[in-house]
Amino acid sequence: MFHLRTCAAKLRPLTASQTVKTFSQNRPAAARTLGQIRCFTAPVAAEPFLSGTSSNYVEEMYYAWLENPKSVHKSWDIFFRNTNAGALPGTAYQSPLPLSPGSLSAVAQAQPLVDAQPNVDKLVEDHLAVQSLIRAYQIRGHHVAQLDPLGILDADLDSSVPADIISSTDKLGFYGLDESDLDKVFHLPTTTFIGGQESALPLREIIRRLEMAYCRHIGVEFMFINDLEQCQWIRQKFETPGVMQFTSEEKRTLLARLVRSTRFEDFLQRKWSSEKRFGLEGCEVLIPALKTIIDKSSENGVDYVIMGMPHRGRLNVLANVIRKELEQIFCQFDSKLEAADEGSGDVKYHLGMYHRRINRVTDRNITLSLVANPSHLEAADPVVMGKTKAEQFYCGDTEGKKVMSILLHGDAAFAGQGIVYETFHLSDLPSYTTHGTVHVVVNNQIGFTTDPRMARSSPYPTDVARVVNAPIFHVNSDDPEAVMYVCKVAAEWRSTFHKDVVVDLVCYRRNGHNEMDEPMFTQPLMYKQIRKQKPVLQKYAELLVSQGVVNQPEYEEEISKYDKICEEAFTRSKDEKILHIKHWLDSPWPGFFTLDGQPRSMTCPSTGLTEDILAHIGNVASSVPVENFTIHGGEDATDLWRCWATSVDFSPAWGRPRGGGQGLSRILKTRGELVKNRTVDWALAEYMAFGSLLKEGIHIRLSGQDVERGTFSHRHHVLHDQNVDKKTCIPMNHLWPNQAPYTVCNSSLSEYGVLGFELGFAMASPNALVLWEAQFGDFHNTAQCIIDQFICPGQAKWVRQNGIVLLLPHGMEGMGPEHSSARPERFLQMCNDDPDVLPNLEEANFDINQLYDCNWVVVNCSTPGNFFHVLRRQILLPFRKPLIIFTPKSLLRHPEARTSFDEMLSGTHFQRVIPEDGLAAQNPENVKRLLFCTGKVYYDLTRERKARGMAEQVAITRIEQLSPFPFDLLLREVQKYPNAELGWCQEEHKNQGYYDYVKPRLRTTINRAKPVWYAGRDPAAAPATGNKKTHLTELQRLLDTAFDLDAFKNFS
Repeated sequence: MFHLRTCAAKLRPLTASQTVKTFSQNRPAAARTLGQIRCFTAPVAAEPFLSGTSSNYVEEMYYAWLENPKSVHKSWDIFFRNTNAGALPGTAYQSPLPLSPGSLSAVAQAQPLVDAQPNVDKLVEDHLAVQSLIRAYQIRGHHVAQLDPLGILDADLDSSVPADIISSTDKLGFYGLDESDLDKVFHLPTTTFIGGQESALPLREIIRRLEMAYCRHIGVEFMFINDLEQCQWIRQKFETPGVMQFTSEEKRTLLARLVRSTRFEDFLQRKWSSEKRFGLEGCEVLIPALKTIIDKSSENGVDYVIMGMPHRGRLNVLANVIRKELEQIFCQFDSKLEAADEGSGDVKYHLGMYHRRINRVTDRNITLSLVANPSHLEAADPVVMGKTKAEQFYCGDTEGKKVMSILLHGDAAFAGQGIVYETFHLSDLPSYTTHGTVHVVVNNQIGFTTDPRMARSSPYPTDVARVVNAPIFHVNSDDPEAVMYVCKVAAEWRSTFHKDVVVDLVCYRRNGHNEMDEPMFTQPLMYKQIRKQKPVLQKYAELLVSQGVVNQPEYEEEISKYDKICEEAFTRSKDEKILHIKHWLDSPWPGFFTLDGQPRSMTCPSTGLTEDILAHIGNVASSVPVENFTIHGGEDATDLWRCWATSVDFSPAWGRPRGGGQGLSRILKTRGELVKNRTVDWALAEYMAFGSLLKEGIHIRLSGQDVERGTFSHRHHVLHDQNVDKKTCIPMNHLWPNQAPYTVCNSSLSEYGVLGFELGFAMASPNALVLWEAQFGDFHNTAQCIIDQFICPGQAKWVRQNGIVLLLPHGMEGMGPEHSSARPERFLQMCNDDPDVLPNLEEANFDINQLYDCNWVVVNCSTPGNFFHVLRRQILLPFRKPLIIFTPKSLLRHPEARTSFDEMLSGTHFQRVIPEDGLAAQNPENVKRLLFCTGKVYYDLTRERKARGMAEQVAITRIEQLSPFPFDLLLREVQKYPNAELGWCQEEHKNQGYYDYVKPRLRTTINRAKPVWYAGRDPAAAPATGNKKTHLTELQRLLDTAFDLDAFKNFS
């Protein structure tokens, strides 16, 4: 059969245009490989008997010859032997001798022509050389593509030509060929489509077609992709002769889009020449490029496109892609207009937009959303991904056929910002994939003032995309038709394979970093060339006029028509008196607010539940709700405990946890006992908050590192069958018949990217509880950009509410400077309330109004019940605010950190402050000291107070909600203990934690009538000591200070 396939491959004319599917499914691997050995100097038809209809007959003859050479005519025997030996077409066949008395002896004497054949080894080498040459262009042709519109810099920063690319005839020697081989005809392998309908081409034509496909204005990087079908798809798109053809109508549409893109920037420059706008000059082709991607995607069924981009060209995209009203854009340049909405607003080139309109090319509705972003380049990438994932989730788009994302990048940021890499690595994870993003890089070939040769180590700024097998299409932006073709292919790729793809628009920046910047300081040669460069609109218009597609009057009329549109919008903009930031909202929530964007009420119902609901959720949480599922039995509890202690990077100071080091079945049994006793621990409280919201139709998504089990092995929301790989059970999804879905997903080891993703997910709908949990609280600092630029000021800058929840494990457990502090001081410092102003405590719904006015909510709960309430309150509020929760570690299993069902029943609420309820509260006049604290240290204080017998002398009040500050409740506490001195106690160091936030607000609460003393650790650079003994010494010292009634006498 091996020889049969070889011969059949040689005999049957094969076309290079076979489809990928046919190639991969029907063509044996060896057939084409050995069939490539022959080097034809004559067409296949030189064999007089060989044609498409006779090849099957020849193949049958070959079968018979293989079994018995004597079973066929002697002439067939000679032919098959010659063919197998590598004879050229026209020489393998010998005509049968005439039938005559002497013919039989002549036939018997006939010999194969093998001895007369040329050097077979040379034929094999030449054919393999041509195959290698084709592959070289596919792999490295982009290195010599003419990508730079300025013609002064190689896009890959390397001016040398790869040795295996034929830039001159002397380079043929690399393959063992020479100039005399250029007119020889070679059979084409199935790994190329340059032949079109032809299966063989002269070497000269092969090289010419490869250069046309890979070395002109498009450079294609794809040969690193390890999927044959995808590689073949790309080859066919770029190699097939004549694929890049445009109709006259398509060319006129492209010209009109270029006119709008170019003239918009010209108009802004004329009207506001001294204003920063980060214009698109030098890459005007971006607008038609984006519109082409959207058109093609709409044609393929997409009806919602979510976009993210930096500031360069943003106003142009808003005007000509999103279709923002021009007068609203022009208003942003008027420095005299006041903002009508709450918040501080943002500069015009950071704002977003949401718009639904008809796509004129496909005549289908399409929704476009451009996400607002800060100046931190690429920070919006994961936010766009998260929003896209959410929109896909809510409309049931499990394959990304209806909702997609487009991300725009700058070349320097795409190469330099690590968040790009983090976002790429989310692209194919089951709980994070958006089924393909189209990335468009506006490659200015400069970053602010930095030369790309100083800005990256990789050849291209796009090389990061190779890690996820995303094809990269480099294109010269001064060739608009090439750009449009590449964008069509990119949209088709995303629609076909649902994977990321990158379009690298190699362009230039006509001005400096902004319109006020002088680029000649640092790039004199580049900008001398730019000054001479014709704008792409002028170039393309001249081309179309020369082709007769349009004439000069038509072109000029198109320009004057758009100029008139801009002038009329400018006139209307003068009538505007107020800037409405809400008109720029990128994620509206229809129906959640009133028509004017206000909450529908300023009250919050009880966050408690009925006993039946609590019991039902508790019973499911302590069981396995599916059959034939084997959970961890815990036969070796000691080993599990050892694994748990090491996995969280410390051995807890509170000793061996109850249930934590035992089998899962024992953990569930312990949960069941808690439910029978009408009590919850931290894990059960979370379970009941989540489960009850699911019953109410609220989708819940919990994401982060190891959240399925929980860093501290307390959660166990995903059960794993001990006998079947990948068989899991999520009991939370088995609570109610018509409940909302619960998504819990372990993330990649990323904070910046994943937190940004979850923020974007939370943007899409107010009717979802989206939580991100840090593995340890201090890990949030690698996501600080998302916290500082989006979560903290998002509403103030962009009038965009967001209800994301951050769970940050925090507590001084004696395990070193890492994993101890979630840095609460940073979150409190960014709260927007005034420490020196006492609000109106008599205001109706004071607590809700406080929440509405704040930029985020910061809590540190000391009981599971309060944790339960604050999670439910997050959804039951009539508006959305980010919620920062400092969650415990030791309290997860602390025997005193329990809450009775009674504190979670209907009518109960979240307690912003938990007052003293012991002996001190019964005789408040006798109390000498009132200690305020928050979180875990409360349990250290109560233990020490009990040991010292000071329950009547010292009262301890817990501040559960730190921001907004509970002025009203704390004033009541201070007034209750008239003879007590006030102290703040914390386990954190004095320059960290809560002290600097709480002290001035407490002083304002009491009108500075008393000092607020400090009991805690001394100031320090590190969050905690690395020495266990020092930790215990510091803890005892702060406890001594807290309960020494004479400690502050010398400071009075």
